[in-house]
Amino acid sequence: MSYPETIKYLESFVNYEKVLSFDYKESLKLQRIKSLSAQLGNPHLDLKCIHISGTKGKGSTSAMVASILKEAGYRVGLYTSPHLISFRERIRINDELITEEELDRLVGVMRPVIDRIDKEDEAYPTFFEAYTALAFMYFKQKKTDFCIFEVGMGGRLDATNIIERPLCCGITGISLEHTQKLGNTVAEIAAEKAGIIKDLSICVSSPQEPSAMEVIRKACKAKNNTLYEVGRDIRFKKEENRRFSVEAVFRKYPHLEVGLIGYHQFINASTAIGLVESLRFYDIMIKPDAVIKGLKNVKWPGRLEILKRKPLLVLDGAQNRASAQALRLAIQDYFNYKRLILVLGISKDKDIKGICDELAPVSDEIILTRADVPRAEEPAVLANFIKKHNRVTSSSKEAIEMAEASAGNSDLILVAGSLFLVGEVLKNETKS
Repeated sequence: MSYPETIKYLESFVNYEKVLSFDYKESLKLQRIKSLSAQLGNPHLDLKCIHISGTKGKGSTSAMVASILKEAGYRVGLYTSPHLISFRERIRINDELITEEELDRLVGVMRPVIDRIDKEDEAYPTFFEAYTALAFMYFKQKKTDFCIFEVGMGGRLDATNIIERPLCCGITGISLEHTQKLGNTVAEIAAEKAGIIKDLSICVSSPQEPSAMEVIRKACKAKNNTLYEVGRDIRFKKEENRRFSVEAVFRKYPHLEVGLIGYHQFINASTAIGLVESLRFYDIMIKPDAVIKGLKNVKWPGRLEILKRKPLLVLDGAQNRASAQALRLAIQDYFNYKRLILVLGISKDKDIKGICDELAPVSDEIILTRADVPRAEEPAVLANFIKKHNRVTSSSKEAIEMAEASAGNSDLILVAGSLFLVGEVLKNETKS
């Protein structure tokens, strides 16, 4: 198949990232990915994996772990979701995206296996399951030293959770998300996230609400895990700007600098340090220099990413109340600007009120828009959640044009509310 044909084939699968109405617990069954992986030779069993779940920060933390291990001289696979522009972003080794040719080849191997399954059969995989299988195959064939797998949704029933014996697992901050699928309380959601904890392993947790931490502690005890908590076993202190220090379990790391903006990234970085230090249990010692370089050089597009200056154009995928709050604090703490112009688009299944409550009050001007995806809420609906005056457009391109026409050189244009919107703006701006 050609690359366009490959993408068309992958898009033919049910994509639960784009579907609002489905029963998470009934629809996502590990048996499908287990069956598919078995027919492909169970490549996941030959990988050394670090498995990371959570609500906010799991992608940034995964990228940091991968960056540290890369600086330590290892060949590191990184599997994340969703992508911003290209499907290829989801599968990479040492910052190099899987090539079009390699994706074509792997789909060519996998397709005959899937084509033997009736589309109406319960064994027919979803898009995420098929893509996860591709990542397992690719990382095995490329002989990676370590693989970092970010959970797609939840944890317990996520396709990545066929990883049987991870070297360690991380759980980043848990807050309300996908409540119609994962649960109505933080504790219920934490139970799904903690489903990645396996027997006799190591778990590193970011700071959690008490109810979530209780769930994680109980899960670790039940699975005979060693648990390290950021804030208790791993402590950090902000110094200035992007600098901070960490006192981890085995070593102190003074005067670190993280390549991503925001106080919340100190938490993610501390979690990442805990995870790489956990490799000591396997006689793998990561030198401090790799930690220093890895955190400084980490790249994670679409998370407080500065795309332009004069005026500043900043993109962030904050898409629930907790992440919007972290974004608000980071914008106020790290940027100097005269006016804040907010370009806001949110998916229907997100906490629209929570996001608007956090970002609208600190914005001088608001332009409501939507990404060109089925999940995107109509801008007119978003307007019901915002008390101050706003402008509305259904085109993200037009929204940016409106913002730039209004902004002076000392203003800041912030695009937020949805990774779909961020990806769309990033794609349009890259073309221009």
